[in-house]
Amino acid sequence: MADTKARAQLAGAMTATDSWLRKHRLIYTGATRHPFILTIRDGTVDLSAFKTWLEQECEFLRSFAAFVGSVLVKAWKESDDRADEEVILGSLAALNDEFAWFKKEALKRDINLSEIVPQKATAGYSRFLESLMRPEVEYTVAITALWAIEAVYHESFAYCLEEGTKTPLELREACERWGSEGFDKYCSTLKKIADRRLEMGSGEVNKKAEVGLLRVLEYEVGFWNMIRPPSHRTAECSSVGGF
Repeated sequence: MADTKARAQLAGAMTATDSWLRKHRLIYTGATRHPFILTIRDGTVDLSAFKTWLEQECEFLRSFAAFVGSVLVKAWKESDDRADEEVILGSLAALNDEFAWFKKEALKRDINLSEIVPQKATAGYSRFLESLMRPEVEYTVAITALWAIEAVYHESFAYCLEEGTKTPLELREACERWGSEGFDKYCSTLKKIADRRLEMGSGEVNKKAEVGLLRVLEYEVGFWNMIRPPSHRTAECSSVGGF
């Protein structure tokens, strides 16, 4: 803990998450500037690939909702600030609206939600989230992972909304869900919670949190890789094990 504080002071109050994003910039960029995201931004996206994303994201959302619920339980048991619970409750409430949005989009694109089969990357990512739900996984580790997941989506879709982009009109609503200023503020709040907990945490817990961050980024890249058209697909993230 003392080392974390000293590094923050030396780096001009750079937080643990800031230092990790700098340290792991290559894979973070791979997750937030993935070729799939770039095709949305430049208007060349294959709409069949976007449909695949919708299908697999619908499936993944079920696991993600359960994970967020488990983070709430950990916050209730371990957090030093009760306000954390309000933030996570807000996330759960937003997920209800997110489910409704995906159902609407699935109907528009003739997707039968009951027939979606999770692909390898989706199933692997879901298993990873399930591993974070175990009681022995510390709240600090779980909240850091939650921040990382949400931050990747915000950074990715906000990039598609910048001035001068050619994001197709029919995809702008999706981008605005995660690329909005409101979602940015939510991600910033999660980041502050994670950094507060990391400042309090032991070296062992913080190492686990950093590993969790890296695994989130690896699974995010694997998820994007799965969605890209077959002729452009890169190797999936098959080397990432359980937590």
